[in-house]
Amino acid sequence: MPQPDTAFLDLLGARYGGAVPAAAEAPMNAVLQNLLSHRSVRAFRPDALPDGVLETLIAAAQSAPTSSNMQSWSVVAIRDPERKVRLAELAARQGFIRQAPLFLAFLADTSRLDRLGQREGQTLEGLQYLESFLVAAVDAALAAQNVVVAAESLGLGSVYVGALRNRPEEVAAELGLPPGVMAVFGLAVGVPDEQVPTAIKPRLPQSLVLHHERYEVIDEAAQVTAYDGALAAFSERQGMGAGNGWVRRMLTRVASGASLSGRDRMQGILHRLGFPLR
Repeated sequence: MPQPDTAFLDLLGARYGGAVPAAAEAPMNAVLQNLLSHRSVRAFRPDALPDGVLETLIAAAQSAPTSSNMQSWSVVAIRDPERKVRLAELAARQGFIRQAPLFLAFLADTSRLDRLGQREGQTLEGLQYLESFLVAAVDAALAAQNVVVAAESLGLGSVYVGALRNRPEEVAAELGLPPGVMAVFGLAVGVPDEQVPTAIKPRLPQSLVLHHERYEVIDEAAQVTAYDGALAAFSERQGMGAGNGWVRRMLTRVASGASLSGRDRMQGILHRLGFPLR
């Protein structure tokens, strides 16, 4: 079996904070190199994307798997500067939304199937259940990840924006969404600003997320502690401050309903946006 080169080993080391898992024994190819090189980009050049790039990215999105071919997702492409300003305000004032030449709002969308039922004179009761919303949200996420991979293959960068869920009703009004449609997250896309370099962020060790045959918790505390230190060191190198590890950040992130930045109201909001969630 062909052995990976040094660049591949370096990518694995970066992804796992210096530790290289058994994947190092597998061969490398361009697709794996692209995936392992992923990093979130939060600083973009003002360059507009070339003609055809948006359509190519959406073709990649529509090539993702979709449950039962339901395709219960949609996307709104936003390039208007004023609309991006308003969306940035709704999404925790994240400046890169304004800066990126393209902002994509990915939608869980059951309305298209609902309209199909209306045209055919059939009530689609199944759309009223939680399962249908979950299918739509998962489909949107699968489609969006294809966009991320496709964009990076073109030399573009991106970053997900979950903060669209902070004020989803106002986002829905801004985007003109009908009942049965919700913006589940956004994706800023553009040419990375070379003056603001980004690095590969370490992830949890595979031994904590990969289970064989059955779920097992083995030596979790020690491994989380080691990862916390690796992420803290990464954050300090990136100028994010000392002691900015994983444990405290996660505990703060889900400490209370208030920690969810308005998303603790999600069930009621989904009802008002046309998802009964039976």
